[in-house]
Amino acid sequence: MSAIREWPPDERPRERLTSLTPAALTTRELLAILLGVGSRGRSSLDVAAELLDVCEGSLRRLARADAAEITAVHGIGEARAARIVAAMELGRRLAGESARATRRVRGPRDVFLRLGPRLRDRRQEEFWALYLDTQNRIRLERRLTVGLLNSSLVHPREVFLPAIAHAAASVIVAHNHPSGDPEPSAEDFAVTAQLMEAGHLLGIPVRDHVVLGESGFVSLAERGQRVAVI
Repeated sequence: MSAIREWPPDERPRERLTSLTPAALTTRELLAILLGVGSRGRSSLDVAAELLDVCEGSLRRLARADAAEITAVHGIGEARAARIVAAMELGRRLAGESARATRRVRGPRDVFLRLGPRLRDRRQEEFWALYLDTQNRIRLERRLTVGLLNSSLVHPREVFLPAIAHAAASVIVAHNHPSGDPEPSAEDFAVTAQLMEAGHLLGIPVRDHVVLGESGFVSLAERGQRVAVI
């Protein structure tokens, strides 16, 4: 097969992107543009097609892949894999940008809209905290831990030191379930109880603990765990 640069202009992905719109291109063509060039004997479209095959044609599967998995595709080195991982992360951030523009938290759905797109494809649990002022506006947003959620990894001092430093009036904590099922575990309730007790002693109440899943969430406050009401 000839190199893409030898194709007619109206068949080259980059030129099609310029002359048409991004929406007019196939996923394969968009990935080929990200890859830039192909490998020996293969065009960037060929490499993009193999990458999609490995991910069963799913961008969601690609979004979950790490650089090591992407470089397993022949013709994709570390630099190109990093480019793809970065593009997937930009997409996640874009998906949550409108929610992040709203600083006030009115309930757990606002937490889901803010953090859900970013954490939806993570392969490990990430524990986040939102630090609020007296009007329930977010003063600070911080990822605290990455890994299996348990009381030894999520220590109250990690949660409340930023709250004290930034004079937060209250805290909302959240974490994702990589399985996609937001149903809380016994450990989720135990961690929340520990944080609530610490917050009560410090005078910085925990408003909620929101568990984020694939397309929904569970609020431990709504499940009846005793927390301060927003």
